[in-house]
Amino acid sequence: MVNYVIVGLGLAGISFCETLEQNNKTFKVIADSSQTSSVVAGGLYNPVILKRFTLAWNAKHQLDIALLFYKTLEKKLQVQLDYKIPVLRRFASVEEQNMWFEAMDKPSLSYFLSPKIIQNKNANIDANFGYGEVLHTGRIDTKELLSTYKNYLISKNALLQETFNFNALTIEDDCINYKGIKAEKIIFATGFGLKNNPYFNYLPLNGTKGELLTIKAPDLKEERVIKSSVFIIPMGNNLYRIGATYNRDDKTNNTSQAAKEELLTKLHTFLKCNYEVVDHKAGVRPTVADRKPLVGEHPKHKNIFVLNGFGSRGVMAGPYAAQQLYNFIENNKPLAAEIDCKRFVKRYLTSVS
Repeated sequence: MVNYVIVGLGLAGISFCETLEQNNKTFKVIADSSQTSSVVAGGLYNPVILKRFTLAWNAKHQLDIALLFYKTLEKKLQVQLDYKIPVLRRFASVEEQNMWFEAMDKPSLSYFLSPKIIQNKNANIDANFGYGEVLHTGRIDTKELLSTYKNYLISKNALLQETFNFNALTIEDDCINYKGIKAEKIIFATGFGLKNNPYFNYLPLNGTKGELLTIKAPDLKEERVIKSSVFIIPMGNNLYRIGATYNRDDKTNNTSQAAKEELLTKLHTFLKCNYEVVDHKAGVRPTVADRKPLVGEHPKHKNIFVLNGFGSRGVMAGPYAAQQLYNFIENNKPLAAEIDCKRFVKRYLTSVS
């Protein structure tokens, strides 16, 4: 018997695996490649919502936990994951400059917003009103993280690569059994795949499809993230990730010509050099109506848990939420009310009545 079975190996699953390892708990992971939101994520950790100049929920605390988490993982896996990189918000007007300074006066935001307007010196970007710089930002190489961590679990014989079959799950009072694997508890960290989970499909996981492009632009020569109507994220070797779209209707991982055209139309409003589109990816983000994660235990089965709903902020939210869930299960510490899935218990009661 192991202590835990974890279903899913995106940012949520990896975050919980690592939390277990740090606490000397045993586990098995069951995962397939059906959910791609972690793979196609831009990977930015940016605590500020740049559309409205507001701070993301619990951002400072989440960021402190996340930075230590990825630093520890880099040392363990012997790979670089965390790339420190400035995020610049392109101003479209003097009014936006003034909004920036108004936001900076708020104590919670002053730590993250630079008081200087940065003048644009890149002839290939139209930014006549300059930029505001967000401090303490960076990019996690999520593709490298998922690939390396998958190989790490394989080397430990801790990964079962298959689609989870709910018909093969037996729930007892003191354990669960899945195809001969016995565990004290099971954690579902399956992203948008939660919609197909009979134990947690009562939760309001909406799902928002996002599409990203990768362009090759040798003349751009930009080493900072530029946020305007879209993000430009430097990836090295003259490659830049362009994103992202938000589609609440299409729940597939298929790329679309409409999304590509939307991204390029927005890009053309401020990019002034030639480029080539070299890649196009899509994934469904696990989004929730109140924009908070879904974390906690099943209303009836006390050995079944969920770790989900990070939306587009999985890089920052994952380690924090995993720590919250672990302390809830093992140390009887209450979950933060904002993320506790019991806030939707009425939906469960309605679904079973």
